[in-house]
Amino acid sequence: MTQLLSVNGELHQVTDDGDTPLLWVLRDTLRLTGTKYGCGKAQCGACTVHLDGRPVRSCSIPVATTVGRRIDTIEAVAGPEAEAIRAAWVARGVPQCGFCQSGQIMSAVALLRADPAPDDAAINRAMSGNICRCATYPRIRAGIHDAARALAAS
Repeated sequence: MTQLLSVNGELHQVTDDGDTPLLWVLRDTLRLTGTKYGCGKAQCGACTVHLDGRPVRSCSIPVATTVGRRIDTIEAVAGPEAEAIRAAWVARGVPQCGFCQSGQIMSAVALLRADPAPDDAAINRAMSGNICRCATYPRIRAGIHDAARALAAS
């Protein structure tokens, strides 16, 4: 069955089975490989994308449930929050191995859009589903604070 998806502002017709996880449609069908496969159980956050602006784990969402909804991936995340996060990530040297970073960035951007001045507790809650095997959590938290300060100053 053909399904029409809105991904990164473009419409795509896909013929994947409706039960196929969104992650595999993004990576294998649409060749958007910035979204990573981590655990396949929605527990690590490597596969985080935005669905109607909210961070979700694409490895656990059947593609059929995303028809008619807006999907944004790391390849196209944009706006002041995304720019501030990217700048802070570079300035702080947040990534180590980098594998989890697309999911970390998607969650951090969603956090700043919902809460432009998050405290540590809010950051911990928002980022708790994103695991970093290199344990760069202090740099991630500091980067989010830096991005929030940059947004407030702009």
